[in-house]
Amino acid sequence: MEETLPFPKMADIDLLIKLEKISSLIPNRILKVEGWILQENHKEHLEIIIFKGFSSSTTHPIEIDSEKKVIGFKYILTNFKLYEAPLTTDKENFIRENQNSVFFLHQKNWI
Repeated sequence: MEETLPFPKMADIDLLIKLEKISSLIPNRILKVEGWILQENHKEHLEIIIFKGFSSSTTHPIEIDSEKKVIGFKYILTNFKLYEAPLTTDKENFIRENQNSVFFLHQKNWI
């Protein structure tokens, strides 16, 4: 019996590219994406920040060519946190969090 995952397979959609496109339309939001890189015998923590249409990883090298996938490894994204930009130390910028990978594919959820 095949395992049912709570999110679409990353091979089916390039989620990060779609999130970058939405991010470019809403420049006052930062989306922090967390998950795992799947290596042969272990998992490595993955963290990506999406801001103004661009992705940047704080944990792994990523591809900057828009014609290629952002991450060249097998990965699973498990959590998404939305913040108001710019991030500052004097105010709370956190807006919402969701573990469903398609939640932030709806632009209204970025507001």
